[in-house]
Amino acid sequence: MRPMQTLFIALIVIFTSCSESKKSISECVNKNKQNLEQNLPQLQFDYINSQGTTITTRFNPPQGFERVEVNENSFGHYLRKIPLKPHGAIVKYHNGYEKDRPDVYAAVVDLPIGTKNLHQCADAVMRLKADYHYSREEWDSIHFNLTNGFNLEYRQWKEGKRLKVDGNKTFWYKDSSPYTDKDSYWKYLETVWSFAGTLSLSKELKPIAIENMQIGDVFIQGGSPGHAVIVIDVAINKTTDQKVFMLAQSYMPAQETQILINPRYSELGVWYSSDFEKTLITPEWNFRLGDLKRF
Repeated sequence: MRPMQTLFIALIVIFTSCSESKKSISECVNKNKQNLEQNLPQLQFDYINSQGTTITTRFNPPQGFERVEVNENSFGHYLRKIPLKPHGAIVKYHNGYEKDRPDVYAAVVDLPIGTKNLHQCADAVMRLKADYHYSREEWDSIHFNLTNGFNLEYRQWKEGKRLKVDGNKTFWYKDSSPYTDKDSYWKYLETVWSFAGTLSLSKELKPIAIENMQIGDVFIQGGSPGHAVIVIDVAINKTTDQKVFMLAQSYMPAQETQILINPRYSELGVWYSSDFEKTLITPEWNFRLGDLKRF
């Protein structure tokens, strides 16, 4: 039986027995506490290793689940290894102020976001994908469509070309000699973030069925505002084939990427069940089944 179904049935048993008894609610709940715990062993786990510095070393999967296997050269493997700030770190905005929402996240990704109000939700997703290919020197794989449909290719940027904007028209122009340093790469990212967003990214990505979810897939709703979160880890129960997954996001105004808490089922910690029916509830946005997409 699925964890959420087990929890629901257990709670019904408790409150039904309470209603039929002359004992107080508290006495009845205490009497049934041991039975409830026996029905929910898979939901009782310490999901945080405070000394861990990556997704895989910081967070444990629920009991009975194990992380899906990924190729060591894959985007999924890369995401599992992104660095995390020390346990207890607070998300910071681009201006250095702290995010006063401890109910949103369980960890903070240790990557710079710059000082401009650019690194928001879709930008964080595009940045992780670009960083993965940049680390592998896969220059042709770094490209994103701008809101007007223009394909901003890093290969062109690297060769010394720059973006010219004239109203709603964009085109390349030759700036100088080729750029190869990280400062130039960062300027490329900031240019992408300035002219792309959830609207353009949602059109660029391909729809994926929830049962085929992989690490690196994206829940996204394009718009102004829209929102995007990235699947940063997946685990599976090989007995039941049930999947759970973790999500990461940035938000508005520009802020550090954070690992989301499950606001609906706190007993799952940072994990979300793929059996969420029609609506995926995250701390700051709700998504639909059809919002899952892939690069």
